Amino acid sequence: MDSSENRLSRAETQGLRYAQELEAHLGWLDGFTSAALAVLAVASGIYTYLGVSSLLDDNGALSFFAAMAYSIAVSVGIFVFWSYLMRLLPAVRTTGARIGLILSMALGSGAIIAMSSWLNAAALAGAAAVEQHLARTVQEYQASLEQSHTIAVSAQGLERDVARVRQSFEDLSEQEATGNLSGLAGRGAVFRVLRQKSEEMRGLETQIASQAPLVQAAFAEGNAILSRMRSLTVEPGPVEARSVLFSEEAVRLAGIITTLRQLSVAPLVARAAQDLSASVVLPELDGRTADNRSEQSATIASVLTVLAQRADTLRVAAEAVIAMPAPADTTYTPISAADAVIRYAGNFVPSWAGAIAIDLLPMVLVFIVAITQAAIRQGRGRAGVEDTLTMSEFRAALSTVRDVELALQRAEPGAAREPPPAKPKFQPLKAAGDD
Repeated sequence: MDSSENRLSRAETQGLRYAQELEAHLGWLDGFTSAALAVLAVASGIYTYLGVSSLLDDNGALSFFAAMAYSIAVSVGIFVFWSYLMRLLPAVRTTGARIGLILSMALGSGAIIAMSSWLNAAALAGAAAVEQHLARTVQEYQASLEQSHTIAVSAQGLERDVARVRQSFEDLSEQEATGNLSGLAGRGAVFRVLRQKSEEMRGLETQIASQAPLVQAAFAEGNAILSRMRSLTVEPGPVEARSVLFSEEAVRLAGIITTLRQLSVAPLVARAAQDLSASVVLPELDGRTADNRSEQSATIASVLTVLAQRADTLRVAAEAVIAMPAPADTTYTPISAADAVIRYAGNFVPSWAGAIAIDLLPMVLVFIVAITQAAIRQGRGRAGVEDTLTMSEFRAALSTVRDVELALQRAEPGAAREPPPAKPKFQPLKAAGDD
């Protein structure tokens, strides 16, 4: 083949120089890439150790060595995994091999996130996540307390309805006493029926009124407990110790909420309204004449109708309070830092990003090296080995060829051996004046 055909074009020569420049840069960067990977792996291992330590209940020597062994395994695994990919993925040239290594990288990255990144996030934001859990629990308890208090206060409002029913019976009894109801003045059978129901309503009214101070005291105590719980969420110090105190206050607050539920008088009023017309003790008619007794009987029937109407009104009011949505059952559950970070991951996106980045940052380096290697191969084009030799490599090659030729000459039988160079003979110096 003519030598002119092997001669590189100007563009190919420039591409070759470009490839050699990139190779020089990669050679310089390769000197500390392994050290950088080791630093990243060790940093991830340290945070992994902190995350594992938060999961272990025991603080003894066995737990220390267990957490240390896990973190060391994570560090070694991260370093080896990314070292393999940084060497192999840029070097492969077939599409199938690249796809296979990229899939392996995706699988390994998922494994690294599963065994390390979430623990790193727990170390970075575990205490803040637990405090977030405490704050969220306080909000839930506050909502339950306020709903229970609203129901109890609404039930206390039934006292006015009971008072109106009582007052109406008292007014009717006064009318009966003056003869304006049945036409018979005095305190006869109709008067006694009205007074009977009036006293029942008075007793119910008194019972409802007695509950009001208890409701207010329970609500005030619940707010005081909520205030202490809020302060525990933001106080300085280890979050574990604060969680213990928070749990104790949560138990007390749950008791207060239960008390408020029990102080609601709405069910009591509903039962009283049901009994208002159903449990009437009819007295014996005491009219002197049959006409009088007939009038008393008609009046009592009218009173019973009024009782039924008042009972329905009172029952509807009580059932409206009972139908109010009950407060949600809230129970504080202690949670570890790692679990809190996962549950409230949306509130700690920067911490999660940092925890994942420290493990997956070498992926960017792998792609950088792969892209650079592809650019180097493209820059070389059809240049052969002889076109990429530097002057020092060329001199080393010539020296090697001479050594090989000399070795072959010595190995041939009967080959003439070159005489060794003659040693220079010593000649004394002539004295001054000698011929």
